[in-house]
Amino acid sequence: MNEADSALIAGRLREGGYVRVRDPAHADVVLVNTCAIREKAEDRVVGRTSQLLEHRRRNPGLVIGITGCMAEHLKTRVAERAPHITLVAGPDSYRGIAALCDRARAGERVIDVKLDRSEVYEGLAEEPDDDGVSGFVTIQRGCDKFCTFCVVPYTRGRERGVPPREVLRAVRARAAAGYREVVLLGQTVNSYRWEDVGFAELLAAVHEVEGIERIRFTSPYPVDFSDGLVEAMAALPKVCPQVHLPVQSGSDAVLERMRRGYTRGQFVDLVGRLRQAVPGIALSTDLLVGFCGETEADHDQTLSLMEQLRFDSAFMFAYSDRGITYASKKLDDDVPAAVKKRRLQEVIARQEVHTRASHAARVGTHQPVLVTGVSRRGDRMVGRTPHFHKVLLPREGYAPGQLVHATITGSTGHSLLADPHPTAKGRDHGR
Repeated sequence: MNEADSALIAGRLREGGYVRVRDPAHADVVLVNTCAIREKAEDRVVGRTSQLLEHRRRNPGLVIGITGCMAEHLKTRVAERAPHITLVAGPDSYRGIAALCDRARAGERVIDVKLDRSEVYEGLAEEPDDDGVSGFVTIQRGCDKFCTFCVVPYTRGRERGVPPREVLRAVRARAAAGYREVVLLGQTVNSYRWEDVGFAELLAAVHEVEGIERIRFTSPYPVDFSDGLVEAMAALPKVCPQVHLPVQSGSDAVLERMRRGYTRGQFVDLVGRLRQAVPGIALSTDLLVGFCGETEADHDQTLSLMEQLRFDSAFMFAYSDRGITYASKKLDDDVPAAVKKRRLQEVIARQEVHTRASHAARVGTHQPVLVTGVSRRGDRMVGRTPHFHKVLLPREGYAPGQLVHATITGSTGHSLLADPHPTAKGRDHGR
């Protein structure tokens, strides 16, 4: 979501007369788009913005600002934690971001964190800073789930969908700009609804856009994963056989305290339906350890769920008290920090085994790889399979946006290694 919001902010600033520069030493305004889901993310933002003070010494008028969820979370308390930040703009303040920057440059300390239940930024220009191959399209903002550990409903507001006409306009614009893949975004993307259009119907409409070869979406909520959506994934060839499906815990007791709305058994049933409908589907998840009241038995249930379902990859975190959630106010954060750390290390180690096994199983297979750019080291090209596995290809002879039919020759903990077929200039539809 933050990458899509950054593109929106950049577009609004451009229309307001601002020009993007890469070096903060040459900037009049530096905005850091932030996350507040975990305390560590906020700590990093404070540290990063503090580093910008060296530029303010050379340019006393430099505006240092934050946007996004941390801005909404801290509001006026930003001045206490980071007095050098003089502009604070929440997720529903981007329409007027250029004017807010103007006010800050004039010497005002600007705070605009009012949430707007109708703002979806329809029709506004964006300026993405991506690979030009895979582009984000926001279809939903906010969240109505109110999981007890999560700040999102408080920092991004209540759930509202982007009109289908705007979604399709944005997808067609990506196709016209040469993008070959779109990723549909929402906090609980599959709960999308606009009048009589649900997410499965929207997915089918996006599937009809010419020029887009692959479609992904993130992040769906397990409770809202309807039979119709499972059927759409099986029937629509452009929809990639890959889903990020957050489970958070393998313990029914913990899931109930989190107010996730499903049991372990229901989640396992959903995974079974997906794997039956879309054979070979890749599944990733979120895992949160050390939540309020989590016992060793609860933790063992999470490890056993990982063993049972063997996710291809996972984002794994230890619980941190965010101050404004139900858990912060009503539940005891009673798992010691050392225990949280140990449990996190255990789930990471378990997932490392499963991810390596997932990669090893691909060796020897033939995969369509959509090239997205050059590797960080500069010696390889990087691409993605339909299952979202990262693939490293030879450096020469390939360009971003090209579809390469490749043989997987090896694997590492994070990537697949591949050699292209002799005739590697094909097209596919995501499968």
